[in-house]
Amino acid sequence: MGKKRSREEAQKEVIQNDPTVDKMDEDSDSSDSDEDMDIINVDFELFNYDKDIDFHGVKTLLRQLFDADAQLFDLSGLSDMIIEQNTIGSTCKVDDKANDAYAFLTVLNAWEHREKKPVAQLIEYLSDKAVKASGDLAVLPELFTSGKAQVGIVLSERLINMPAEVIPPMWNMMIEEIADAVDDKEPYEFTHYLVVSRGYVEVESSLDQEEQKRKRQRDEKGLQFFHPEDEEMRKHAVGSGAYTFTKEGDSADSKRAFQELGVKSQGFMMLIEAGKFKTAVKAIADYIGAAAN
Repeated sequence: MGKKRSREEAQKEVIQNDPTVDKMDEDSDSSDSDEDMDIINVDFELFNYDKDIDFHGVKTLLRQLFDADAQLFDLSGLSDMIIEQNTIGSTCKVDDKANDAYAFLTVLNAWEHREKKPVAQLIEYLSDKAVKASGDLAVLPELFTSGKAQVGIVLSERLINMPAEVIPPMWNMMIEEIADAVDDKEPYEFTHYLVVSRGYVEVESSLDQEEQKRKRQRDEKGLQFFHPEDEEMRKHAVGSGAYTFTKEGDSADSKRAFQELGVKSQGFMMLIEAGKFKTAVKAIADYIGAAAN
């Protein structure tokens, strides 16, 4: 492949978009404030995947992404595939390359890898969920099995407390890397991108039933997103939808998050045509930038 974009350049872009920089300037000009605030600057860097370092970090984030259904996949094999494809996508880390990833992003060619166990599992699982999902995704199984369509399965996850500002540089860099790979005749000329993510709904907890009866009954709220940029990206999708995890069990009570309602995690995916993908990525960058201001 051609020369990849400098990770140091991407790091500068992340820092420039970090709202804590502006916040620190504001605090320095308001020394008479009644409350002192401690600001900790953290430098995030983007790295290529490294087979000697990233296996456990990527596998942990994949387990978080697939939540209760992680047990249905060969996560070790999937992690190996992601790391071996080290010219596409990035890990995001703090301080040093030798640390575990705080976030990762990649795309896998479903047709190219359809006979490999980790991707075959993904295709079967996502096809089944697409048919049952709460959105217009019924076309997905046909896209997976048609040699005419080239679906890129986008996998991305980050630690819960990661700032969203690190995400746009990761997406922009991957777009550039895909363009370089296509120039080099590598199999990344997609017709569609399927972004796999997750969200949650708040539901009445099975705990404290007597207390719940004494309170006003609440309606179940709509889908909310662990990744706020998903709400913007879905606007550019030809189909999107949430789905229930196969192995979800009684996870709502274990994820009550210190509130009266339980938190029920759900899978979420968005199917985006390749021609609209750059626009979608730009939209989430604008969305995150606006939210930070």
